[in-house]
Amino acid sequence: MTQIIEDGGRSSGNTMSAEVLSRIEEYLWPKGYSRDAWMIVDAARNRRIFELLLECFYSQHSCLFAGPIAPELQVAAPYLVQLSYDDKKTRKFLQMAWGNSWGVFVKSDTKLEVLRRHLRTFLLVRDEDGNQLMFRYFDPRILRVYLPTCRVGELEMVFGPIERFLMEDEVPDTLLDFSFDKRQLVTARRELVEHLPA
Repeated sequence: MTQIIEDGGRSSGNTMSAEVLSRIEEYLWPKGYSRDAWMIVDAARNRRIFELLLECFYSQHSCLFAGPIAPELQVAAPYLVQLSYDDKKTRKFLQMAWGNSWGVFVKSDTKLEVLRRHLRTFLLVRDEDGNQLMFRYFDPRILRVYLPTCRVGELEMVFGPIERFLMEDEVPDTLLDFSFDKRQLVTARRELVEHLPA
């Protein structure tokens, strides 16, 4: 049974500044319009997420779980959504998600089905005793710790058709940008808020 986690973050009325939203959009779409920005959304983080997925992305979301799933699991499953450049509903979702660990962003110019198939390959992992566990890599608090521990072979598997993973840092004023240059993980920290000198 999947438990829906309601553990804080901003309230639904407290959204990010226009400056932060604009900078996130610059990193997601550095050259303007493109169809290579995605988000892996963790609907288990908050009951409101599934409603927002339906409201903002209609049928443009794809569950990472295979086959028919029970309604109680539908509202708590991970979803892959393609984000739209300069789009009011995408912006609304970004404003609600950022800083609340609702998921991670992906840059990939592949098709939805190819990307979904790739992301499904590491949903389940085995522990040292051989027990099968769900790997919640779509939680930025997990992925930003996991990626730096990976060896080259693991990075090749995780990245596959993905150019980069982007996500909030512990402090959401910073965006973490992970890419793989075929030899090592490359990590960049992008400040989203301009800090004035003291």
